[in-house]
Amino acid sequence: MKKLYILILLGASCLLLSPSTRAQCSPEERKEMAADAEMHREELDILARDTARAVQLKNPSFFHRVYGEDFIGTSPNGTMVDKAALIAYVQNSPATYATFVATNVRIRIFEDTAIVTSVWSARGTQDGRGFSRQSRVIQIFVYGQRGWQVVASQETLLPG
Repeated sequence: MKKLYILILLGASCLLLSPSTRAQCSPEERKEMAADAEMHREELDILARDTARAVQLKNPSFFHRVYGEDFIGTSPNGTMVDKAALIAYVQNSPATYATFVATNVRIRIFEDTAIVTSVWSARGTQDGRGFSRQSRVIQIFVYGQRGWQVVASQETLLPG
């Protein structure tokens, strides 16, 4: 993880500059910027998939680590939740998941902010009944001293 931060810092000089100034970066600096962007993309993809896995395993430590203290989210039924409420729900969910995966992960990075969209597919049991559902999810990540952190999310249940 330290290597990741060092590489980011090395290539950050051109990333923090205005677009017109960035055009003046050397080819080597542009290659570093592209490599950094790809590393960020891979990390965000892993975090999106790990979020689904953490829900399946009811793992609160993942959410403590990856979700920002000021996180705010909207559940599929329209309820607003903060970080504490999300963690409590994940830990105490009446659902038992056989599978819970994130697919169709798409990532757009804008300097220190990223928008990650995905489809969550879940199958399991709740109250003795089986269920299968899919949701479209959007997560907003901000890059800071603790790495990428989710600061907002919206989950929309898909029909069917």
